[in-house]
Amino acid sequence: MSEGTGAPDGRPAAVPPGGRGATRIADRVVAKIAAQAAREAVGPLPPGAGIPHATVVVHHDAAHVGVHLELEYPTDIGARCHEVRRQVTQRVGALVGMAVPEVAVQVERLHLASAPGVAHGRTR
Repeated sequence: MSEGTGAPDGRPAAVPPGGRGATRIADRVVAKIAAQAAREAVGPLPPGAGIPHATVVVHHDAAHVGVHLELEYPTDIGARCHEVRRQVTQRVGALVGMAVPEVAVQVERLHLASAPGVAHGRTR
């Protein structure tokens, strides 16, 4: 048997990890994971609210994420956005293995939480 031909039983030698190729995860896949993580962090949506969506730019194994969402009002907007950032960073890191140095959260709209029997707006 000549050197470098493979295992003694005739199988080809194992290729070292660096020579096996690379895995590339599309930006839109990371965006779907980020949007789902944002949905988990926001919890139940107010009536009429759109579901959170995300945009992602991947550069050198780091995902820069933008999340767009709608919240109920009144709410602690800062705390809710912090929770979205934390959840998106954790989930993208765990599922995709990318660093997430930036999660920009944009609150698109606030929905007035309606209490039963309370009129909102102008009444006569």
